[in-house]
Amino acid sequence: MKIQKLDSTANARAIMERLGVDKPGITIMERKCKVHLFLIKDLHVGAANILKQDALSIGADVALPNGTITCAFKRVDVLLMGTTKHIKILSKKELAQPYGLKEVAKQLNAFLQKGFKEPKIMGIINANDDSFYPKSRFSGAKALEAIEQMIEKGADIIDIGGMSTRPGSVACSPEEELQRVKPIIDEIAKRSWSVEFSIDTFRPDVAEYALDHGFAILNDITALENDENAQIAAKYGAKVVLMHKKGDPKTMQENPYYEDVIDEVDSFFQDRIQKAKDFGIEDIILDPGIGFGKRLEDNLRLLRDLEHFLHFGYPLLVGASRKSMIDMIVPTPVEERLPGTLAIHLESLNRGASIIRCHDVAEHRQAIALQRAIREFV
Repeated sequence: MKIQKLDSTANARAIMERLGVDKPGITIMERKCKVHLFLIKDLHVGAANILKQDALSIGADVALPNGTITCAFKRVDVLLMGTTKHIKILSKKELAQPYGLKEVAKQLNAFLQKGFKEPKIMGIINANDDSFYPKSRFSGAKALEAIEQMIEKGADIIDIGGMSTRPGSVACSPEEELQRVKPIIDEIAKRSWSVEFSIDTFRPDVAEYALDHGFAILNDITALENDENAQIAAKYGAKVVLMHKKGDPKTMQENPYYEDVIDEVDSFFQDRIQKAKDFGIEDIILDPGIGFGKRLEDNLRLLRDLEHFLHFGYPLLVGASRKSMIDMIVPTPVEERLPGTLAIHLESLNRGASIIRCHDVAEHRQAIALQRAIREFV
C-alpha cells in the first residue's frame, strides 16, 4: 500500500473520473475538495454568533474576535472557512436567519456560481513614443507587423492605444491621439484577422472612430467617467473594460492611500457597473488597475484577493506586464521583468482572472499552456 499527498489545486474531478467513480458521486464529492475563506466585515454580533454555530453544525467554522460571544461589540469582522459543500449548505441555511444573514447567504451563493474560465491573452500595441516599455511602441507598418506576429503567437485580443497613461505621463491632445491610431485602425479594417480588437482610450472621438471601424472593445481607464463614452459603447454594442484608478496618470503615484483597497475598488466597480447598465451596456470586463494609483501593498492585496471580485459575475482582466511593482520587490530594469510578469499573471489566473494584458504574447501562451497541463494532469 502507498499513499500519495496530492496538491490542493489538483483536478479532483479528473482523478475521480480516472478511478472510475460514478458521475453522480463525482459531482457530490468534488464539492468537498476545495476550501474557501471568506472575510465578512461589519457583521452584526448576533449574526456572527449564529453563523458560528451554523457553521460548526455542518463541519465548517468561523473565526471570531474575542468578546463576540458575550456581545462586547455591536458589529465585528469574522473569517468563514469551509469547503464548497459547506458554503453551499450555509448559503441556504442563512436565508432563514436574522441580522442581515440573508444578504450574507446571497453573496456566498454568488461566489459559488463563478468558476475557472479559459484564459485569453490581450497583446499590447502602443502607438506613441513615451510608453514605459520602449519595445511596445509601434507605428505605421511596424504596428501591423507586430499585430500579425502577436496573432500568430496566440493573442486573442489586440489592445491599441495612442497615448501613454504610465505614472507621470502628460496627456496629449485628443487630435494627436486620434492621428496616431487612425492609420492603424484604417489598415485593420481592411483585414480579416480572427481576433478581437480593443481601443485603449478615454477620448470619445477616438473611441467612436475605432468602434465604427470594427473594434469590439472599449478599454477605458476612467471606467466610463465621461457619459459620452458610455453612449458610444452602447451605440456600437461594444464590450467595455471598467478599470479602477485613483487620480490621474500624471500624479496618481504621489502618495496614494486606501483604508481598505478591496472595499474601495469593490464600491467603485459597483457604481460603474450600474452606470454601464443604465446606458444599456451589459458586456463588461473588470480591471482592478494594478499600478494605477496604488502602493505596492495595494497591488499585492488586489492580486491576492482577486477572486473576491468574481461576485460581480464579469470576467476579470489583470495587466501587470513589466510594471514597477516587480522592481519594488526585486530591483530590475523594465527590459528584464518578464519572469516577474509571468509569476504575477499565472497567479492571477489561479485567483480568478480570465484575461491577461501583456507585452510578451508567445511567452504567456507557453506559460499558460504549461499551467493548464499541470492543472489537468491525472
